[in-house]
Amino acid sequence: MRVADFHFDLPESLIARHPLAERRASRLLVLDGATGSLQHRRFADLLDYLRPGDLMVFNNTRVIPARLFGQKASGGKLEILVERVLDDDRVLAHVRASKSPKPGAKILIEGGGEAQMLVRHDALFELRFDQSVLPLLERVGHMPLPPYIDRPDEAADRERYQTVYADRAGAVAAPTAGLHFDEGLLAAIREKGVDTAFVTLHVGAGTFQPVRVERIEDHHMHREWLEVGQDVVDAVAACRARGGRVIAVGTTSVRSLESAARDGELKPFSGDTDIFIYPGRPFHVVDALVTNFHLPESTLLMLVSAFAGYPETMAAYAAAVEQGYRFFSYGDAMFITRNPAPRGPEETP
Repeated sequence: MRVADFHFDLPESLIARHPLAERRASRLLVLDGATGSLQHRRFADLLDYLRPGDLMVFNNTRVIPARLFGQKASGGKLEILVERVLDDDRVLAHVRASKSPKPGAKILIEGGGEAQMLVRHDALFELRFDQSVLPLLERVGHMPLPPYIDRPDEAADRERYQTVYADRAGAVAAPTAGLHFDEGLLAAIREKGVDTAFVTLHVGAGTFQPVRVERIEDHHMHREWLEVGQDVVDAVAACRARGGRVIAVGTTSVRSLESAARDGELKPFSGDTDIFIYPGRPFHVVDALVTNFHLPESTLLMLVSAFAGYPETMAAYAAAVEQGYRFFSYGDAMFITRNPAPRGPEETP
């Protein structure tokens, strides 16, 4: 299977660089996985597609202001993007500088604070700060907007590049399908008789890395930390018992649930995952999916194609481009029901 099979042309004008004034004001493209039919709706219309007894699973990770600016003691400017918080004062981070800092090098943080480079782990640098990391980031850090939102972060991004139910700090990218939900919509979902549950997956910067191989099977996924608790396992079992559907909000919720059910049975799980879902891979838990529109040739587009079927997904994306949907993190959304017999690119004429 070739990465190039997942290419599509996207006009620059369709990349959403700012959020809409209201979270639920985005558009919703509804894809019936069984038939391939499409409907063009508003996000608030998602309620029409939910049934009493369904279970919606959200990712409650919280985005940290993970981007820092500073300089080496020698004076050279640099940029730090925290990838993972290791403990109170240590992180793994990407460091952009004209010359990479060496072990022992001091880094002065813009706005106050200091870090020392301890050791390099391939592309990542282990840094130790002179104070607790999370309060430092909250004070002087910048929201780590994705590369395709090519503008500096603004004060409003602190709230809008964050779900309203974000609870557990640790992500360096938002679980963007959740950005469309406001408190009123969540209340209406519960009033409809739809249950909710929360997993945690701390989204890493690797989610934006391009796939650099020609064959999908040769790609190695980045690792991200997740937790699926016993409460989620019990909620899924109860949903199955009453005949409801498990609806994942975002590909990170999909990856969490399917990582915890890799052997076919959903069990509590806490730890790293490198699960890579592409056409031909089975789904053990998820019946429907709320997701944003993803980058061409990305692992997330491959996941959606595995769920909805390759021809159905690519046709939906072509329709979204034609209809002027807004793409990526601050863009519009899809609601997809799982295709019972998904085809991959090699089965598509």
